[in-house]
Amino acid sequence: MSRRVLLLLSLLVFSGMFAGTLSAQSSQGGSGLQTLEVVPLPRDGEVLVSFKLNETLTDEIRTAIQSGLVIKFVYKVDLRRSSAIWLDRTLKSASVMVTLRYDTLTRQYHVARSVDGRTEWADVTAQEDVAWRALTKDFARLSLFRNVPLETNAEYYVRVSANASPRNASFIWPWAGDDAVGLAKFTFIR
Repeated sequence: MSRRVLLLLSLLVFSGMFAGTLSAQSSQGGSGLQTLEVVPLPRDGEVLVSFKLNETLTDEIRTAIQSGLVIKFVYKVDLRRSSAIWLDRTLKSASVMVTLRYDTLTRQYHVARSVDGRTEWADVTAQEDVAWRALTKDFARLSLFRNVPLETNAEYYVRVSANASPRNASFIWPWAGDDAVGLAKFTFIR
């Protein structure tokens, strides 16, 4: 083989091993397993979605928040229909964004949540655990998918992918992966 082909193969193998390492690191937090739990609830022509990110507040994250840096979590929620033969079809998508900013002068946390660009909720609190819960766990029965025509006895699933910013990276990677992904399947029954 030529030197160029060997170099290309070694780069592909290395990038595959590196991507595997990154995905393993992104699925595990610093102290334990990081999971994104998803619970769909279809009812009355809509699908209500509940989800939570089981991530503990680490000292690194706490330091970043208390420096006044705006922390943003973006959750992309997809309603998909399973397909046995072809690719799964996305019926609808929604974006839930939560921002957290610590005001160093007043020592209060400013938390805001928007769904598809519309601000739905904003609050100010002095308690760190309340602010962290709003960023990772306060997503119960969100009405994200209204007037979606669901077929009876068909299999669907809700996929939630989470991305946090700012990212702590020493180099720029050409593509962005999801920090955490969770999904839950359900069968629509009338």
